[in-house]
Amino acid sequence: MWWGLAEGQAEGGWAVGRSHPTIISVDDHLIEPPDLFEGRVPAHLAERAPRVSELPDGREVWLYEDNIYPNVGLNAVVGRPKHEWSMEPARFDEMRPGCYDIDERVRDMDAGGIWASLCFPSLIAGFCGAVFSQSKDPELGLACVRAWNDWHLEVWAARHPERIIPLQITWLNDPALAADEIRRNAARGFKAVSFAEFPVKLGLPSLHSGHWDPFLAACEETSTVVCLHTGSAGWAPIPSHDPPFELFPTLFPANALIAAADWLWSGVCVRFPDLRIALSEGGIGWVVMLADRVDYVLDHSASGQESGHWQGDLLPSEVLARNFWFCVLDDPGSVGAVLDRFGPGHVMMESDYPHADSTWPDTPRVVERNFGHLDPATVRQVCYENAAAHFGHPVPPTPDAATEEPGDG
Repeated sequence: MWWGLAEGQAEGGWAVGRSHPTIISVDDHLIEPPDLFEGRVPAHLAERAPRVSELPDGREVWLYEDNIYPNVGLNAVVGRPKHEWSMEPARFDEMRPGCYDIDERVRDMDAGGIWASLCFPSLIAGFCGAVFSQSKDPELGLACVRAWNDWHLEVWAARHPERIIPLQITWLNDPALAADEIRRNAARGFKAVSFAEFPVKLGLPSLHSGHWDPFLAACEETSTVVCLHTGSAGWAPIPSHDPPFELFPTLFPANALIAAADWLWSGVCVRFPDLRIALSEGGIGWVVMLADRVDYVLDHSASGQESGHWQGDLLPSEVLARNFWFCVLDDPGSVGAVLDRFGPGHVMMESDYPHADSTWPDTPRVVERNFGHLDPATVRQVCYENAAAHFGHPVPPTPDAATEEPGDG
């Protein structure tokens, strides 16, 4: 039996029903509203804070440090027929209000069977805050990072605290300062940080250098989950110079595989054994293959443990199983293999609202199709218990006595 939104309850209220499983989605997005930075940056920087402007042709875009950041259409298409989807910049009045209004978002979550959501930034910040960390004026950039986090906590998360898992962005230019921000924000209630899957692709030191150890130590100390969202570093393994757009989302799993391999061989999880990493929007089809390959490489192709490069008693695949959590959107052919190899404890659901990839409002039906043949305990783990434990978030309300359908017995 699953607890969730019953048929016909699109406007809220949680009830018993087998048709809609309850879900915590660990990969959704918000579209920053035009007033996000108002009153949240120091007065002497306010005039240069990001702002929304209407161009002569009617497009609404973000302006920041003489750069234009459009609200790309495919970032906010839920609720619109597919024939209207495009890459053209979108106006706010062309978006579903749940993209940028938290009260409307919660209504959409109710309609889609989503109990709680972890929401990543959009284009004005970059998925990991890279836009602000790459600012020409570091003082302004850091102020924007803090303003984004303040708004996320005070508005996006605070109005419906049981429904939103607080996610921060951080200052990528100084790992010591970033570590201070992690500790300060953890004390305020943040559970996760969106970080660059490939820092070197942003012109920053690599994971192998030890540069990020102060930041990673703070994440481990505060149990802050490090979320690596596909595309967060603005890089994809595109093999040609003139691909169609469809190649980019097709290769999202390749990004996740490369990121997991890089983080594994960097040794950060050996140095920080309690570090928790979640890979977002990369699927799970590659996980078993990577687990097999890294152990084989350690034994055959590389310098291995004898040279001292790989430390500790665990195999790379065992570190993968200990420190990494994998997020699934719709991988029907891969579910069984991952659960068989790693068990159900490291797989979490995502809906990717409001992007074109999103399963909303059909996420519960996707879950039923992909997981409905599994035992109820496994379904509960994948749908919400793993995410609740991983991010320290309350599970959906489940009355103690509700072990049967009304009228049963």
